[in-house]
Amino acid sequence: MEIYGEIKGIKYKPFLCKSLRVYDVSELDKALLERASFILKVNKKNKIAVSWWVSPKRTRSYPYARVYDTLSFAGKKVTIIPIIKDEGKDGDRDFLQWDTISLMSLLGVYVIVGYYVKAEKNPKYVNKITNQKFDVKHIKNKIQNLLSYQSDALHWNLEQIDNIPKMAEKAFRAYKRIAKDLKVEMHSFDSARRRIEALHRGKTKFMQLSREHARKAQIRESTTMQPKEYLTGNKAMITIKNYLGGCYFFTCDEVEVHRNKLYLVEGKHTRTGILPSQGDIKDGLIKMILFTNLEKVTVGKRKYKPIPVLKLTARRAFK
Repeated sequence: MEIYGEIKGIKYKPFLCKSLRVYDVSELDKALLERASFILKVNKKNKIAVSWWVSPKRTRSYPYARVYDTLSFAGKKVTIIPIIKDEGKDGDRDFLQWDTISLMSLLGVYVIVGYYVKAEKNPKYVNKITNQKFDVKHIKNKIQNLLSYQSDALHWNLEQIDNIPKMAEKAFRAYKRIAKDLKVEMHSFDSARRRIEALHRGKTKFMQLSREHARKAQIRESTTMQPKEYLTGNKAMITIKNYLGGCYFFTCDEVEVHRNKLYLVEGKHTRTGILPSQGDIKDGLIKMILFTNLEKVTVGKRKYKPIPVLKLTARRAFK
């Protein structure tokens, strides 16, 4: 089943956000070490809510949960995402995707594209690094720029895409230095550069490239049933179009049709606990924010009323 829908605006009221600790901007290094999400006091008048991603890949370290915890903050919400994370030849390598920036824009979250400049050698592998650290000076500069920025998150995020090639080159130089200092072999810089070079032709090409990868991932996921999920319906692909004409590709774990109602179910399961972890639940709630704001939902030529459902299951019985 292929589902199509539109989003013209996002409305939500989060209830599970953590109480965020406040750090002074001079303590940004400390904040990034101690918290996944926090409030940053930039000066006497300005505070921002900050989250950061360990990797640009959305399936690692619950980045959506980190962002979710900042959504109740009344001021500007910022998330820091590395343009690339290379763990070395014996590890993974992930690149920033346009769809990630698009989703953050829909949620009203300002993206700061960062890059790693420090790391430690992973003791278990010859060519793998760990404990990577951001260029904090770069992040502080971006935060200062953001304080005087008056447009919305969408326009800020689109402007950040124009700086992608420059950020990528800084990331490559940093990884070359890390590789030399730690005596580890990284993934091919030539193949990474070919991936980034496509972005030099502008953000339109960047969008096309990233969407192509996201579309392929969506198709793969829609045909795979995860053994950890207790689901009874069929998986489906959902293409969401925003007011600018941008398309976002997602999968829905379970879909059921009852007359004119289309139940969109996001499933979270735990093997050990009574309920799935808060990280899993918040990850699912980000999807719920999207699904609850869907309009003009169709399958083929038929229109449906979407009914979003977050389905929590456990191996242990509820008491």
